[in-house]
Amino acid sequence: MVKKQLIMESALELFAKQGFEATSVQQITEHCGISKGAFYLSFKSKDELILALIDHFMMQITSDIDYVVINVHDNGELLYQFYYTTFHSFQKHSDFAKILIKEQTQSFNEEFMIKMRNYDTSVENTILSMIERLYSQEVEHTKYDLMYCIKGFMKTYSELLLFYNVPLDLNVLSQSLVEKTNLLARHTTTPFISQELFQIMKQPMDEEVSEEKIIEIIERRLEEMEESIEKESLILLKQQLLEPTLSLAIIKGLLENIRNHPHCKWVSYLLRRYYEF
Repeated sequence: MVKKQLIMESALELFAKQGFEATSVQQITEHCGISKGAFYLSFKSKDELILALIDHFMMQITSDIDYVVINVHDNGELLYQFYYTTFHSFQKHSDFAKILIKEQTQSFNEEFMIKMRNYDTSVENTILSMIERLYSQEVEHTKYDLMYCIKGFMKTYSELLLFYNVPLDLNVLSQSLVEKTNLLARHTTTPFISQELFQIMKQPMDEEVSEEKIIEIIERRLEEMEESIEKESLILLKQQLLEPTLSLAIIKGLLENIRNHPHCKWVSYLLRRYYEF
């Protein structure tokens, strides 16, 4: 296992038991069986490690949701698949999701707040594109309210999944939320959030991710990966950015190869946006 990944997985276990504040770098290194020097070769501080875990978790969730919205072509299935994927992702990453929800009241630094707002904006854009596709002009004046209602469903029911030890059927949950969303979309007539208000509320995202930035991210991911079909695919995608020679069909195939690899989900998301798939 790559040392950086080992540190992140060991830290996650300790954070789940003790929380961020109560867990020291010393405890993390002892749990990993490495020296403090080895830790600081991978992360400059505990805060940087926490941000790396947040990045990993949010990249998985954001990428999974975006992939579904782009690739489910049956409008009758889209909303169900959106909700099912959302809650399945929260279940899959439940350890860190619980920690993040519990620790959000702690005073994180500005970098954390910017990161979370950027991921939140990405999810909002994905939801809005889904709403516009499903309901078109029917919700022209209420789409921003509907988007926040959907985000509310995601947050509230995710907490229900994470913090109550009861068997929950994701299929039934997703069907129930599809019904609720359709009712809101078709019968809400009084908008609260206008386009102007939405733009005021929106915090500006970082600059559009450039080709150079994507290559830089790919290079970092390649250093973390062992030899595999996903790594070979990522190398080819990097070469394509440097010297375009491949058809769009081949690029789509390479993206499909990497999209489920934990180190590649965010790269896959960025490349889908870059190539406008």
